[in-house]
Amino acid sequence: MTHHPGLLRTAPLQGETTSSLICRIASRYGMEAKALRSYWQWRNYPPGHDGGGARADAEVLLNAAGRQLLAGLCSVEEDVLARALPSWGQEDAKLSAGKNGVPAAAWRTGGAVAGPVAFGCRLCAALRTGTAVRVVRYAPRWERVCVRHGRWLLDADADQPLEYLDVRGVPEVAAAQRRWAGVARRAARAGVEPERVFALAYAVVARWWEQALHWEREALWPRRLHQVAGGNAGGDLERWRIVGRDAVVFPDVVAVADALLDPAMAQRAWLDSGAGRPRALPADGAFCRRLGERVGRKWLGPLAATDYGGRLTSWMGSVIRLRRGAGGPPGYDNDPWWLRQEHQPATMAGQLRVLGKEKKAPGSGRMWRAAVPAEQRTLITRAIESAEEQLLQLRGAQTGPTADVARQLLRSLRHSADLIENAWKRTALVAANAGMPLEEVAQWADMSPDALVNMLTAGQEDRG
Repeated sequence: MTHHPGLLRTAPLQGETTSSLICRIASRYGMEAKALRSYWQWRNYPPGHDGGGARADAEVLLNAAGRQLLAGLCSVEEDVLARALPSWGQEDAKLSAGKNGVPAAAWRTGGAVAGPVAFGCRLCAALRTGTAVRVVRYAPRWERVCVRHGRWLLDADADQPLEYLDVRGVPEVAAAQRRWAGVARRAARAGVEPERVFALAYAVVARWWEQALHWEREALWPRRLHQVAGGNAGGDLERWRIVGRDAVVFPDVVAVADALLDPAMAQRAWLDSGAGRPRALPADGAFCRRLGERVGRKWLGPLAATDYGGRLTSWMGSVIRLRRGAGGPPGYDNDPWWLRQEHQPATMAGQLRVLGKEKKAPGSGRMWRAAVPAEQRTLITRAIESAEEQLLQLRGAQTGPTADVARQLLRSLRHSADLIENAWKRTALVAANAGMPLEEVAQWADMSPDALVNMLTAGQEDRG
């Protein structure tokens, strides 16, 4: 097949995926994207969702001949494409120059090539290209607001139809994006990569988001969520809590990132710990109290301070250990900005996959997340993680006067045991309430059925 240079120029948009550009070129010539892609020899099949649909974040890697062909089709110089397309120049072991320089291509997912992938704003694309076509581009979460049109641009890797959320009714979201630029500069001056600061703050706030279902005084997030859902998220609250999370919490993520970079906040954490006279972090500590004020929730301090298994208390612990000179050699254990795998928030795509599987599961009450209310799951998780954090704080505690060591060990171990017992009882209760046979639950809990019935009754009385 002989390929001719394109007659119509199709300029790339900054950060666009190569796959998105190919689709726009095809649209410009009135072709199906599949027909235009036949110009390349493909080494594999396009990635798809579990349900069989095509993934919007599918990306294309090209060999040298393939890149030359694309440059000719869109009538744009290769150096221009190299500056605009993050995947340009990346190749794969499956790709080679091919016989006689045959253009070759391979499919990948965008997240595995150059980072998070989101939809672009169609209205902005129309201003640039004259056509309101779909654009997919690489964009970190702090660059998701189209300020001109008031849109939060959603992740492109999820199996859901929306490309954006309307955030014109929540101006604090766009304001947070403008504020982030200053926070990023502060991070750079402090010698920390802004990406790491954002990731840590995002993990802290995403954890709050899961806990907020039982925060009676929380008013900001419900208002924002209903606004981005078109006025009412109540018809499908669980789905909207997944789709709307990143937009709703974004102002708080930026506020937390700003606070964690503030030396005065680190000093508060140090004083809360007793400074030169170590003590357990108090529930009414100045650090968490001030953090609550900075995110517009004066009542949040004690809740954040007693969330022992969370990333925030881990950050505080790292800061305190570094100040005491007890952090050991450089490494993730004494790096305040280190984010463990288990602390990373679940993605929208991952949560939607779980939700879809739960809704398709046969019968009712067999899938744990479908059978157990989110509030109960959160309480169980908090109890387990709090016990874990309590036990981690005992590492190296067997040093010092006997009375001090014994007092700290016994009190902390007793508290950890109470937390574990709480999680154990609550798990047995929700399993029985979810329809599991009482005899089986009693066997798993190593108790008699009568004792389980008594515990169930007592639990209902406590709630009622």
